[in-house]
Amino acid sequence: MSPTNLAPVPTTVIASFDATEFDRHVMGTYGRFPIALERGEGCRVWDTVGKEYLDFVAGIATCTLGHAHPALIEAVTTQIQKLHHVSNLYYIPEQGELAQWLTEHSCADRAFFCNSGAEANEAAIKLARKYGHTVLNIKNPVIVTANASFHGRTLATITATGQPKYQKNFNPLVPGFHYVPFNDFEAMRDAIATLNQPQPQVAAILLEPLQGEGGVNPGNAEYFQKVRQLCDQHGILLILDEVQVGMGRTGKLWGYENLGIEPDIFTLAKGLAGGIPIGAMLCKESCNIFEPGDHASTFGGNPFASAAALCVCQTLETESLIENVRERGEQLRSGLTQLAAQYPHHISEIRGWGLINGMVLAPSLKSIDVVKAAMEAGLLLVPAGPQVVRFVPPLVVSAEEVESAIAIIQSVFTQLCA
Repeated sequence: MSPTNLAPVPTTVIASFDATEFDRHVMGTYGRFPIALERGEGCRVWDTVGKEYLDFVAGIATCTLGHAHPALIEAVTTQIQKLHHVSNLYYIPEQGELAQWLTEHSCADRAFFCNSGAEANEAAIKLARKYGHTVLNIKNPVIVTANASFHGRTLATITATGQPKYQKNFNPLVPGFHYVPFNDFEAMRDAIATLNQPQPQVAAILLEPLQGEGGVNPGNAEYFQKVRQLCDQHGILLILDEVQVGMGRTGKLWGYENLGIEPDIFTLAKGLAGGIPIGAMLCKESCNIFEPGDHASTFGGNPFASAAALCVCQTLETESLIENVRERGEQLRSGLTQLAAQYPHHISEIRGWGLINGMVLAPSLKSIDVVKAAMEAGLLLVPAGPQVVRFVPPLVVSAEEVESAIAIIQSVFTQLCA
């Protein structure tokens, strides 16, 4: 999400919350909407004046189980009463259990834990560079990424991000990245051929199965299958950034399952622990080349975060949430598609997988205007660029809540397009 696209907080008092005092002490790195949220339950949140909202932001695709889920409350309460943090100098049983669940339920063999999506992608970048040096004998490894991608806010990950707006004023950027159009295999093939002359220098390709910040743009299965073949042909790594689409959000446990391929490396964060900070980089044994001292994280995979993540993983199974994602996703897209048919001059497309969906607006409307009007009507949404409104509710969302959200967005368009 681009904070600059959001409305600034007015210097006013929001019930018992003083936004002016907040702004006096907190750096202004976000444009915040003029509400202060104080509690939630399931797919609903309440602000400090008691107004209720349907939460179709979910911490930007993060609150997998919604708010105050009983299983997550029990898991974190139990763990905080035992042991919340120790160093990775020691074995952490909860971390081991989480790694076992993730590897047994995916194509990966090993896991490294950190605290965020950016850190997970940093780990993947480092692993790919070491692979390039030590396995492929490349002096200066290059990682190919896609235009309109988003991989994080660190210097390396904003360089990997194929959007100049995130890179502005932060140069010199990290060398070793090259960008190509998304879903364009000829461009990818030609870039690899050019970069690998007169000698190989491409170590990896880093892609999102579905571009979230780039406008909720799903990957094409044929494209990804050809990219997988290209990687195999050249002996380079395929890395998938699943920070936003992993953990069941697409209607499958992993985004790559929608594409009919397996990556060598993939990254997780956001929904992994349902809002408790954790990130993970998972890889196959063939590229498991990190050694002691190569990479580390003080907080990564500590008992508290690992227990929360393991609870989310298990609850996906016990509550059949992925099936719910598929059903509610179809319901949501059907409702939004009907709305698009009513307003063809204002809505150009509905696209997405599972419970990550985008409403693509015609030039007559801006996403921020739709988001603001929806918020006023009691529905929280988030932009995915200036022309796309993103719908990413918790995976526990009910049919009635989806129907309510569709009704609210219907009223918003009735108002905006009057």
